[in-house]
Amino acid sequence: MTLPEKQKTDDRLLAQVSGLADMVEYQQGSVVSRTIIDQKSGTVTLFAFDEGQGLSEHTAPFNAMVYAIDGKLRVIIGGKPFDLSAGDAIIMPANQPHALQAISRFKMMLIMIRE
Repeated sequence: MTLPEKQKTDDRLLAQVSGLADMVEYQQGSVVSRTIIDQKSGTVTLFAFDEGQGLSEHTAPFNAMVYAIDGKLRVIIGGKPFDLSAGDAIIMPANQPHALQAISRFKMMLIMIRE
């Protein structure tokens, strides 16, 4: 099945039980991402951060939720730090500056809803 542009889902994951931690792998000195749903209404992306890696401060026009899968991460929202471990979640508000820094190797799921 071919989907229109910006209406994409990884078909290999449909109606399958999947382990989130196994769907994205660590790479030394890098941040790795894998988008598993990419639609007009929003995205779901998995990330694997090597220790010390991060995303510099930026803003997004929509709320975004980070769900920690493995390891430890510091999220800074509007200058305030929040430490997350496996099983934790935080919502980063739209239009507020935020940054992410891996305290240890870290995997997360980022969910952004646009509508």
